[in-house]
Amino acid sequence: QLQLVESGGGFVQPGGALRLSCAASGFTLEHYAIGWFRQAPGKEREGVLCISSSGERTNYADSVKGRFTISRDNNKNTVYLHMNSLKPEDTAIYYCASRDLACHTIPTWYDSWGQGTQVTVSS
Repeated sequence: QLQLVESGGGFVQPGGALRLSCAASGFTLEHYAIGWFRQAPGKEREGVLCISSSGERTNYADSVKGRFTISRDNNKNTVYLHMNSLKPEDTAIYYCASRDLACHTIPTWYDSWGQGTQVTVSS
């Protein structure tokens, strides 16, 4: 059974950092594109960053450029979202999702989703 589990969310002050993890079970994560998405209250789910099966990284949110990065550890079958210089507007539930090979910005094009992890940025 394909499963994605996010972890690492929490409460952080503005300017702080968090690292989110997306651990996969039931499949080899490096063979898939893994996207990070976020959804704030009252807003649509938006793409943040994605890493394809070939390792190509795609940024879908201009607001996180220079602050967020994505990486993959094949040995741990885990993808990470490194978030620095966090702002209150980054507050959202963050999800990881998988699809075959290539990244895509549209959430409905992803096949498997994790349960999400809450990130709250506030002073």
